[in-house]
Amino acid sequence: MNHLAHLYLADDSPEARIGNLLGDFVKGVVGNQYPAEIKQGIILHRKTDAFTDSHFRTKSSRNLIRAPRRRFAGIIVDVCYDHFLSRHWSRYSRIELPEFASRVYDVLLEHREILPEKLRYMLPRLIKENWLSAWQNLSGVEKTLNRISARLKRRNQLVGAMEEIERNYTRLEADFLAFFPDLVVYARSYNAQLKAAFSAAKEP
Repeated sequence: MNHLAHLYLADDSPEARIGNLLGDFVKGVVGNQYPAEIKQGIILHRKTDAFTDSHFRTKSSRNLIRAPRRRFAGIIVDVCYDHFLSRHWSRYSRIELPEFASRVYDVLLEHREILPEKLRYMLPRLIKENWLSAWQNLSGVEKTLNRISARLKRRNQLVGAMEEIERNYTRLEADFLAFFPDLVVYARSYNAQLKAAFSAAKEP
């Protein structure tokens, strides 16, 4: 999943939101450089990514992407699924998406000093271009894919990948709508386990 889904799956606290976003920026072992709740968010992010990658519905979606873009199918599907989450946001949240995005931006600005350098560098553009709401329209999906393509070091086939999404739009949407409730259930269950484990670790 992409940024929006991870932020949605986080607990409603600044630390949890930050942690679930940092999963894309913090690699390797998560030491003690972050408070416990941020660390929990990073771990939850990684576990939900693993669950997503192994789910039969996301595999179905990736298999819709034709060669030579198949090697980038994971990226294409991740971005596309955030588009569907934003389109169907009212199914999953009582808070309107623009308000949710605004709250996230406020949290990131307030805690920018603890963000990784790469995220701090991206933050002004992320907010100015309203990335968290931009996925509602396919034009925003296309811009996101092109932006990711530009960041990759090697030449790639992400530019023009919108044709894969448009060609398979109905099937991709069906996969997402079947998959996302499973992800929510998994994330809530695993998050509860994380909280219990961290709480037990604090006990003398």
